[in-house]
Amino acid sequence: MSRKHAVSLGLIALFLLGSNAVFAHHGTANYDTTKSVTVKGAVTNFQFINPHVIISLDVKDEKGKVQNWQGGLTSPNHLMRTGWTKDTLKTGDVITLSGFPAKSGAPEMWIQKVVLASGEALDTSGGN
Repeated sequence: MSRKHAVSLGLIALFLLGSNAVFAHHGTANYDTTKSVTVKGAVTNFQFINPHVIISLDVKDEKGKVQNWQGGLTSPNHLMRTGWTKDTLKTGDVITLSGFPAKSGAPEMWIQKVVLASGEALDTSGGN
């Protein structure tokens, strides 16, 4: 085997082994997956965009103070496989979100469940 071929094979192997690191930011490292939080409120923003769908909602605490929560889901491509569209949620829709809370304590989560006011649970699996 020539030196040129050996170097090429080495670079290909390095590329293949390192390619998982490129996707690492799509994990749940920012969230405490040992805990779950549930919030209910009115949708303030629904971003059906890559790389992750984002839902924001205003949630009232027990004292009536409003806090804006944000939750992330998988990509629009994955959610479309289960019936989601850019019109699935609209500003003002009252929904319940459940998911893994941010480790930082910020009002955000990695969404595991979305329930509409009607009681219908939307599929968040992304067709996996």
